[in-house]
Parts: sequence; C-alpha cells; structure tokens
Amino acid sequence: MSNSQKLSVTEKVGYSLGDLAANLIFQTLLTFLAFFYTDVYGIPPAQASTIIFAGGMIGAFFNPVMGIIADRTNTRWGKFRPWILWTAIPFGAVALLAFSTPDFSENGKVIYAFTTYVLLVIIYSANNLPYSALSGVLTGSMADRNSLSSYRFVAVMVAQFIIQVLLLPLVLIMGDGDKAAGFHSVMFFFSITGIVFFLITFMTTRERVITPAENRSGILEDLTDLVKNRPWLIMLIATILVFITLALKGGMYIYYFSNYLSEAHLAAFLSNIGFNGFMAGLNSALTSIGLTEFAWPEDAATSAFSLFNAVGIIMMIIGIGFSKRFADRFGKRNVFAIALFLSTLFIFVFVFFPPEAIALAFLAQLLHGFFYGITTPLLWAMIADVADYSEWKNGRRATAIIFSAMIFGLKTGLSVGGALVAAILATYGYNPQLDVQNPETINGIKLAVSVYASLPFLIAAGCLFFYQINKQTELQIEAELAARRNI
Repeated sequence: MSNSQKLSVTEKVGYSLGDLAANLIFQTLLTFLAFFYTDVYGIPPAQASTIIFAGGMIGAFFNPVMGIIADRTNTRWGKFRPWILWTAIPFGAVALLAFSTPDFSENGKVIYAFTTYVLLVIIYSANNLPYSALSGVLTGSMADRNSLSSYRFVAVMVAQFIIQVLLLPLVLIMGDGDKAAGFHSVMFFFSITGIVFFLITFMTTRERVITPAENRSGILEDLTDLVKNRPWLIMLIATILVFITLALKGGMYIYYFSNYLSEAHLAAFLSNIGFNGFMAGLNSALTSIGLTEFAWPEDAATSAFSLFNAVGIIMMIIGIGFSKRFADRFGKRNVFAIALFLSTLFIFVFVFFPPEAIALAFLAQLLHGFFYGITTPLLWAMIADVADYSEWKNGRRATAIIFSAMIFGLKTGLSVGGALVAAILATYGYNPQLDVQNPETINGIKLAVSVYASLPFLIAAGCLFFYQINKQTELQIEAELAARRNI
C-alpha cells in the first residue's frame, strides 16, 4: 500500500476531531485543575500540588509501557486506530469522575482526587499516545504531515477556546451558580462529545506506513535505538519544558486576574473597548426572542480572564496559519526555535506590568499567542520526523515508543507545571478564603506568570539549536525512506 497517498480533507478533519475531543479534557486539566481542587473541591493547595505531581508522574511513566504495547498491536484496523476505539468510552467516563465532587472528609477528598486523576492520566495515555503515533503512519510525506498538523492544531485551538473562554460561563449556566454542579454538568457534555469525536476519528482514518515484518524490532532494540537517537532526546527535553510553561502560566492566570490586576481598571477596560456593551446587546437580543440571557461572569476579573484567553487563542490560530509555509521554506527546527524564543519574550514582559496596565497585558498576550501558535503544529510534526530519523538510521521503525517518550515529556511537564501552580500558591501563603491576598502572595503570582513561566520556554528554544534534523536533512530522510519502501 502506498504511504505517499495524499491525505484527503475528510481524513485530516476526521483525524483532527480526535485532538479536539482529547483537548476538551486536557485543556481543562491545564487551565483549571489547580483551581478546581483548591477553590471548588476545597482541597488545600499543598495537597493539591502533591496530587497533581504524583498522579501525573504515574501517568507519565505509563507512557513507555503503552508505547511498547501499541507498537506490538496488530489488528485488521492497524496498530494505533483500534486504541482510539477501545478507549473512547472509558476516557469519557473517567473524565466525568475526575471532575465530580463527592462529599467526603478532607482526607477522603484527597484520596478520591488522587485516584480519579491517576486513572484519567493513564486512560489519556492509552488513548492519546496511539492517536499521536497515528499521524506518523497516515502518510510518509513530511509536507503532508505539516498540513495534517495544521488541521490538528486548529482543532486544538477550538478546544482551547471552548475551555479557556467559555468554560466558566458554561459552569455558571449549567450549575445555576453552583460551580461544583456546573463542572459536573459541563464535563458530562464534554465526555459525550468526546466519545462521538473519537469514533469519527477511528472511522475516517487509515494507516498507510506499514513496517515490513523483517524490519520489526524487539523491545531491547527499540530502547537502544531510542537512547542513541539525539533528536529524540532534544525533543523530549523541549517537550517537558514547553509543557511546564503552559501548565504554569495557564493554571496561574486565573489567580493573576483575580488577585493581582486592578478590578477597577479591568472593569474600565472592558467598558472602554465596548465589551460590556456587546454583552448587553447580546442578552437584549436573546431575551427579545424569548431566550435566556447568556450568563457571562459578572465580576470584571473573571470576565476579563475569559476575554484574555480568547484573544490569545485567536492569535494562536492566526499563527498556525503561518506555520506550514514557514516550515516548508525554512525547516521546522529553525521556525520552531525562533518563534518559541519570541513568544518567550512576551511572557517575560509581564514582570514589568503594574496592576493597572490592562491594555499592555492584553497586547503582550496577543503577540505571545501569535508566535506560540506558529510552534504548535511543529512540535508533533517534528516528533513524527524523529520516528523517520530512527528508521533512516537503524532500518527499524518504532513509531509509538517515539511518541510515548514525547507524551511522557508532555505528562511530566504538565505534572511539574501544574504542581508548581499549587506549590507556588502554598509557598507564598495563598488562602482561598481571603477576599484580598497578602502582598507577598500577590507578588508570587506576578512572578509565576512572568519570570518563572518564561524560563522553561527560553531553555527549550536554546535546546532546538542542537536538533540535527534541519530542512536539508528532512528532504534527504524522506527521499531515502521512500526509496527503501519502493514507493
């Protein structure tokens, strides 16, 4: 079967819906897990930090095991597609449990949260690792993978928009002001939607890059190849660092808006840009035709937080639109490194903003979103290239174990970054019962979204200059592998 067949739009869209489904849950973990544990379920910040770190690392270490299993799965549907089918319903069910709030004692809440979080990250690995590896076997064309990644990460941005912009309003609407009930209702809806989308992904995709039986390897050979694969090591480190930053700043922004930025200036900003007028007009139109008002958060901090996320995501989508053309011309490595560095600068500048600098904060978010959006599709396309590099060097292909290492990095970064949110809050004395936090806490929140969050991104950008697969090497690998596969 030809592995150079050009992917249809239907297959690209069908594949991307799987990432939309997974990211309805993943983006909720990235942005709201610490907040859900501390401010909704009532778990103290120190215990929440332990849950996020320990539970996440258990899930991370499951990834290599899952990679070995997936690479050795052989069914009439292929290696990776069946896992999307098998895990669809369990993923939805466990996600719902993880964001439920049974009335236990404090210790009971900690045990329940830890147990459900561990189950969720394990089932996430069993679903998302084969899903990610699937992108490496849908086609052997690196250019088509760039296009596939762009489709995929537009879907990611849609999910991110839903979570970071609309989740809190949906929680208020569906919970009638009760955040715990609202989270449960929203996650039930997301779980059902995710199951349907996973099934669509399974039905619309097809594996084309088939490893000949004589080129299949044993576990020891896979691990040996992995250790010797320098581009894999660089991408593993970069992935960990990128997701530390994403989890740290993503989880801390809600505290930044609620506790650092001036509420009066936030309210004035929303009024001056016409946002409040727009929402009033929208609700007037809805009620005039007999519908219920859209329950957008009334407090300025939460409202501005959702709008802040919205403009950043819109700029990320615009950045994604430039990603393929830049990568095709200059190579993934160079574009990734430069865009990541520029996006870092617009995280760091938050350290200079006083509480009244609302417009500057939004401008920095716009610029950060654009440059980070350029990098978003490239990370996973580069990991698929690393699998090709391993096959090119060693004559053996182990796609899933390559991706398992990257998802290990993702989980590690998410665990460390998410735990840092709760740990920084605990270190600086955050108390969710206080209306106004102490100055030390407020300063810690400011440092977390600026200096602390920018450092991992900066180091990751530096690591990319040691990555060996430049534009010329990409073309060489693709041509030589195509010749070996008799395409």
